[in-house]
Amino acid sequence: MNTPVRLLCVDDEERFVTTLAKLLTLRNMQVTTALSGEDALERFQPGLFDVALLDVKMPGISGVELLTELKRRDPDLEIIILTGHASVDIAADIMSRGGADYLLKPCPTADVEAKIISAMERRAARAG
Repeated sequence: MNTPVRLLCVDDEERFVTTLAKLLTLRNMQVTTALSGEDALERFQPGLFDVALLDVKMPGISGVELLTELKRRDPDLEIIILTGHASVDIAADIMSRGGADYLLKPCPTADVEAKIISAMERRAARAG
């Protein structure tokens, strides 16, 4: 990846999102963080981000609700959901709303990076 990935990382756990942002920045990613769905919507503009990484369970707007709104605003945005409570129902709901993938928390940074790279490859394939 020569061009940095523009990533929106949304999680209400400040320590987690700050640490993940630092680690992904070291891997040539431009990371913007938000601590809530509402904060993410304020920062979001179509075309500003390549990938969004969203926690499912947050106060206020949930990650699944946020996924729906972000996809409505920018259908090309690749969205990866982080969840501490994976189930077939959650995975099916995420995919039906346009989510690209999901990860079970906690997960190694290398796994997060691999999902982001896969998301970028899908974007590139769609762009032709």
